[in-house]
Amino acid sequence: MTTLAKNCKSTVIPGLRYRNAMEMIAWLCRALGFEKQAVYAGPDGVVMHAQLTFGNGMIMIGSVNSGTPASKLMKQPDEIGGAETQAAYLVVTDVDAIYASARNAGAMMVIDLEEKEHVGRAFSCADPEGHIWHIGTFDPWESQQA
Repeated sequence: MTTLAKNCKSTVIPGLRYRNAMEMIAWLCRALGFEKQAVYAGPDGVVMHAQLTFGNGMIMIGSVNSGTPASKLMKQPDEIGGAETQAAYLVVTDVDAIYASARNAGAMMVIDLEEKEHVGRAFSCADPEGHIWHIGTFDPWESQQA
């Protein structure tokens, strides 16, 4: 077991880059249920850093061309044939509500809502800029307590 984690709500925080980060922050909140914790943007709308929470979890967002060294390290899905090299999984209690919300907000369903053997119900969607999100009722923390 690692001793490096600080006493905080989440110790792994994915970071994503978006071309229109301000619009995508609003979309992620509306479609998937994230909540804005902090958004640091310049007058030109470039997001230097944003923090969105989801339950005890968090993601960090920045504009693709924020001028930071990290900007040069990442590619967008449309720059690599629509592929992703990583994707987040959101643990939810009401997958039907999030599915409807995501679909209504224009998410492209890449794996439709289905019952997964031994792990509850889930679906996968792409957001308007092509990042993949897996959403389901499976909670790996609960399975460890059984």
